[in-house]
Amino acid sequence: MASAANASGAGLSLSKFTQATDLKKRLWFTLGALIVFRLLSFVPLPGIDPRVLNSLFQKTNGGVLDFFNNFSGGALHRMSLIALGVMPYITASIVVQLATSLSPQLEAIKKEGESGRKKLNQYTRYLTVLLTCIQGYFIAVGLESWGASSGVSAVVEPGMLFRVTTVISLVGGTMFLMWLGEQITSRGIGNGVSLIIMAGIVSQIPTVISNLLESGSTGSLSPLTVIAAFVIAFAMIYFICFMERAQRKVLIQYPKRQTARGMMQGDKSYLPLKINTAGVIPPIFASSLLLMPLTIAQFAGNRVHGNGRWNDILLTLTGSLQHGSPLYLTLYAAGIIFFCFFYTAVVFNPEETADNLKRYGGFIPGIRPGKATGDYLDYVLTRITVIGAAYLTLICLVPEAVVKAFSLPQISLTGTSLLIVVNVTMDTVTQIQSHLLAHQYGDLLKKAKLKGGMRR
Repeated sequence: MASAANASGAGLSLSKFTQATDLKKRLWFTLGALIVFRLLSFVPLPGIDPRVLNSLFQKTNGGVLDFFNNFSGGALHRMSLIALGVMPYITASIVVQLATSLSPQLEAIKKEGESGRKKLNQYTRYLTVLLTCIQGYFIAVGLESWGASSGVSAVVEPGMLFRVTTVISLVGGTMFLMWLGEQITSRGIGNGVSLIIMAGIVSQIPTVISNLLESGSTGSLSPLTVIAAFVIAFAMIYFICFMERAQRKVLIQYPKRQTARGMMQGDKSYLPLKINTAGVIPPIFASSLLLMPLTIAQFAGNRVHGNGRWNDILLTLTGSLQHGSPLYLTLYAAGIIFFCFFYTAVVFNPEETADNLKRYGGFIPGIRPGKATGDYLDYVLTRITVIGAAYLTLICLVPEAVVKAFSLPQISLTGTSLLIVVNVTMDTVTQIQSHLLAHQYGDLLKKAKLKGGMRR
């Protein structure tokens, strides 16, 4: 009986899904856009020798370029048109948001509503082009001299033409990805930029798993180590799911209302405050800020190979901030904590929430409406943000310790990657459920209107 009921329930949900034509169109559009993204990651920059480039990347295996390559879905390894991915756009978004909180002029533009948001988005696009040009130029210059000490070069014909072509190609690729992400957000399902980053990470998971299993079969890693790696990964996924659903519910009381039928009972509701209000933004922002100067220094270091003073400075910089080094982990943790508090303050305004509650007659029991409510919400939010920041820092840094302890490949257990994949997947599933629910309510309203018309 129970199995039959479950089967009928599954069939009912499947039928509802097949009937939701708008949802199916959005899902197909999202899937098609992600396929286009993956195809572009295999289109190389003009003037690159792929065989020499692959051999040079093998020599820097486990470095910052390898970590950046994990986020770009292998596009950096192949030096494709979208080698920089959406990281310049994310960095530009960070700068614009920081400037908005510091500049009264930009703050005034933000308060203009939809028109102000469009202006800030336009500023973000301009800054994205500038950052991509800078990074693209350093990549082009670095590629020309990369491997010069060993007598090889990944560039077929070095020169100004190659640099200009590389910069234009990378700018075009990054701007296309930014546009594609915006199209996914408006015409597809989920946040477009987050889905593009997730697609790049997911595309590397089969390679990571196969390398881990191969290391276990060849004897370089013990079977217990391989099993422990999978157990830790699944435990982290479960922990991420638990923490992302965790909330602090603040009780909201509404007073009794006088109506024509008499006194009505006061309503109660809850204001849900997520433990991790900032989501995956802090790790992405922190890693983006750390990866940008490291990538530039990595390629620029090849250019100044003959200059002993600059070469020593760049070697010290890249060595100290190498992925997994103590300084890198310290700055990474500090960046995550900072952006947790910063982005939480951006997305949730306690004073505005307190004013809205006061306007509609709601209050927190024991707290006076107005400024006292805003201070209380700020106090509660600060406390839960401390827990959220500690959780994100733990998820992103503990895998680094596990990698070093078990001598695993650098990208086999990346907490940031798992956090992004799980978080974006949960958000996408939630949006799919919302569309299904909206479709179901739409059907009910149509049936109610038809019944009303028949009665008349």
